[in-house]
Amino acid sequence: MAKARRKPNDNAGLWDRPPLMNLIADLLFFAAALGLGYAAMLAIARLPFFPLRELVVVSPLREVTPTQVEYAARTAVAGNFFTVNLDAVRAAFEKLPWVRKAQVRRRWPGGLDLAIEEHVAAARWKQAEGAEARLVNSEGEVFAAAGGERLPLFVGPEGTAPQLLARYRELRPLLEPLGRQPQSLSLSPRQAWQVKLDDGLLLELGRDQSRSRINERLQRFTEAHRQATERLQARADVIDLRYPNGFAMRVARAGAGKQ
Repeated sequence: MAKARRKPNDNAGLWDRPPLMNLIADLLFFAAALGLGYAAMLAIARLPFFPLRELVVVSPLREVTPTQVEYAARTAVAGNFFTVNLDAVRAAFEKLPWVRKAQVRRRWPGGLDLAIEEHVAAARWKQAEGAEARLVNSEGEVFAAAGGERLPLFVGPEGTAPQLLARYRELRPLLEPLGRQPQSLSLSPRQAWQVKLDDGLLLELGRDQSRSRINERLQRFTEAHRQATERLQARADVIDLRYPNGFAMRVARAGAGKQ
């Protein structure tokens, strides 16, 4: 007599499936091991066996003082070698005046290396009344810092510092025939330029035009400056270069000459 086969019960409970139970048990054991390992690592890292003992400045400093570095370190460095927040430490140093960028790295077994890139000031920036002193660096970025009394002054709408720096670098070689340096450079909201030289002479440059660009008008003036001054027999205090084919000179005494 043939025996009837027992069909597997598709509705069998979880306890009736040993392979599945073993798999779940292995997963739970693995997860528990990971959790215990992570907790153990945190506990070890927080032990007083890895204190931070020193902060080493690995870049030369010209404007940032040791006192400022010490202050930022005391306020931002917390925890030990493993738990210190490097991003927070970097951000604290980048808030210091004259600091453009900062990099912080761990140095085994208990130190931090600090590299600071300082701003290189190129000009002073005209600030509103009561605002903090600001400077323009060699990248055309405005930053808050005092000093730079001997630097040229830039005056212009907010966000135009890169434009002013580029124009300043163009004008300097064009003014070499006069033996003068730009003392201040201004850009109006209507994009009109004005430059004052270190001898007090004011140059009204106007706006760039397709038929008469500023650099071309300035070059034409420097070439004729000496001859025009000799003819007037007087020193001009304002030169108007907004004419496409010439310039006007205003002298300190009454009257003006036009070339």
